[in-house]
Amino acid sequence: MRQLVLFRHAKAVPSAPDLDDFERELAEAGRLAAPRIAEALAEAGATPKIALVSDARRTRQTWELAQSAFPETKVRYLHSLYLCDAETLMAEAEHARASHVLIVAHNPGLHDLAARLAHRNTEPEMRVRAKFPTAAAAIFGRKSNDASWKLAEFFTPKDLGA
Repeated sequence: MRQLVLFRHAKAVPSAPDLDDFERELAEAGRLAAPRIAEALAEAGATPKIALVSDARRTRQTWELAQSAFPETKVRYLHSLYLCDAETLMAEAEHARASHVLIVAHNPGLHDLAARLAHRNTEPEMRVRAKFPTAAAAIFGRKSNDASWKLAEFFTPKDLGA
């Protein structure tokens, strides 16, 4: 894998006692932010061959709003990505056997993985380690013979005025 894009689901409606967390849908702010972040990712050079998407409602909806920025990308919905840890996220990305992978999933696992990959002390990497808000996205790349990932881009809705 040479490119890994981590994309947290967009802003969802608040939790409620009568609403299963898995079924929470996107809030209006999330519906506006998801396509803007996806366009920014595409403009920054994200070229996923496959999108691995948690099968929760809010992640599916995020991908549905983002997919027009990546018309050639195949999608795979995985229950294993629902509220999983960083190790599971990376294992699923590696299991996809694609050179360019995009993951749409949840915190805290997504933030944990992003923070682990952003191990240098540059300002953008310190931002990634500090916070990975809803609809945030990061592009990581590496050379085929290098084990170390490098942060190429990091976007939040606030960065784009979304």
